[in-house]
Amino acid sequence: MGSEERANMDKTSNEPRPHRWTREQFYQMLDLGWFQDQRVELIDGEVLDMPSQKNYHGAAVTLTMDALRLAFGSGFWVRNQLSLDLSPYSVPDPDLAVVPGSPQGVAAAAPNPTTALLVVEVSDSSLPYDRNYKASLYAVGGIADYWIVNLVQRQLEVYRDPVADSTQLFGYRYNSRTIHDPSDKVSPLAAPHAQLTVAGLLP
Repeated sequence: MGSEERANMDKTSNEPRPHRWTREQFYQMLDLGWFQDQRVELIDGEVLDMPSQKNYHGAAVTLTMDALRLAFGSGFWVRNQLSLDLSPYSVPDPDLAVVPGSPQGVAAAAPNPTTALLVVEVSDSSLPYDRNYKASLYAVGGIADYWIVNLVQRQLEVYRDPVADSTQLFGYRYNSRTIHDPSDKVSPLAAPHAQLTVAGLLP
């Protein structure tokens, strides 16, 4: 190795780099009150501020949550804006996530789920972010069924079949994307007997 190459390596190694937070460090910061009264997520080691929610967005979250509770029934917990531990560096708070079990009897020290049967994001201004960044994040996390309640076009976007793709942000994407209009009916992968009308998810 020549002196010029070594100099370039030294220069690179001495350059400042952002610190990548782990989920353990993130939880410690939350416990210490670092983000009191703020909505934040840990995504790929970065702590991101989440925008405040408007009434229209909240209405869609509530309608979709009610529909999913009916579709899945007992034995499933439809979690509303609660954390998923998807990797050592990502702790997203999806608008809705369906997991097996019940909130009844959950222990104080119980860890957050590391996966979900279905994840739903309600999107208006965040639509490009949810289609690209969040889709790749959920795909690499092994989420088999990802929905976007699209308030802009008033449609439901259903993403399935996660596959590796080195061109994507997190190295994965969904191989299947289908668009459903308000008159359409959709069944979750984990509740194939249930049929949800898209119109029922929209305010």
